[in-house]
Amino acid sequence: MVMFLLKPDGIFQWGYTSITEEGEASGNTMMDFGILRLEAGKTYECSLPKERAFLLLSGNVIFFFNEEKREAKRNSLFDEGPTCLHVPQKTPVKIEAVSDSEIAIVRTTNDKTFPSRLYTPYDVEDEYRGQGTMQETSTRIVRTIFDINNAPDAKLVLGEVVNFPGKWSSYPPHHHPQPEIYHYRFLPEQGFGFAMLGDEVFKVKNGYTVKILNDLSHPQVSAPGYAMYYIWAIRHLDDNPYITPVFEPEHTWVMNKNAPIWTKRGE
Repeated sequence: MVMFLLKPDGIFQWGYTSITEEGEASGNTMMDFGILRLEAGKTYECSLPKERAFLLLSGNVIFFFNEEKREAKRNSLFDEGPTCLHVPQKTPVKIEAVSDSEIAIVRTTNDKTFPSRLYTPYDVEDEYRGQGTMQETSTRIVRTIFDINNAPDAKLVLGEVVNFPGKWSSYPPHHHPQPEIYHYRFLPEQGFGFAMLGDEVFKVKNGYTVKILNDLSHPQVSAPGYAMYYIWAIRHLDDNPYITPVFEPEHTWVMNKNAPIWTKRGE
């Protein structure tokens, strides 16, 4: 049985916590995904033969790579843009925590090389998708860190979504054959939302992860009062890279800014 919904066992512990692994016998996303928590003064080093992305979630760290030393800080997933180090296989990376910090790590096999790059909030646009349609019920912030346009030799696509309280995202319902991972955080942390995978619905909470496989449609919604953030990581298929999703045709009419959306007594 494929486990699409992955729940943490309490809070993430110090060090690296693996959530998914490339090549799993069941529900293979073709990616490693996990959370690294470092106490102030601690370091993490790796030079795995895999493409890797290190997305800062909170704290203050120093990235060491290719004889570069770059410091990054993040206080809020919801109000601040991302800082993410993206490197090709075998590139040595060292991360030093200036303060207690948390980093999401995504990895995959990729024999190609490409320039290492540290993406900062200045490199990533806050895109307000859904704005001006559906009475703003699916307006959300999408931050695409890298994709086939600015990282053509990568096998990964990585971004973030900030889902406003009580609203939808990844909407209209869409799908794609490439495997994807969503990892969630909420503000306040006791918040919750719902993830649809095809005809199934999963309740998601702070720290949960969802595997999106088998070309299933995957719209999302947050509960009123709770802002929902999620990382989205996609793995290109070798013969079919991710470019754009496929929208369910019966729902594309809602994207029209002049679409007649029902309101009580026409108000």
